Amino acid sequence: MTREQEASLGLELATKRQEHSDLDAAIQTLTDSHVADRMLIQRLKKRKLALKDRIVQLETILIPDIIA
Repeated sequence: MTREQEASLGLELATKRQEHSDLDAAIQTLTDSHVADRMLIQRLKKRKLALKDRIVQLETILIPDIIA
């Protein structure tokens, strides 16, 4: 993997982590408000799970397992 590819994946990872964190905060705020639409919260949770899956993929690519 080239440095450019690694940098690009690192940037994507940071972006996805921030988006995941932002979604977590939004979901918590909407849940606490007791006003939000359940469907909206479910869609946000589904998006959050998809982001988590992508984060794990990127981490696996960038930080390979080292077998001792």
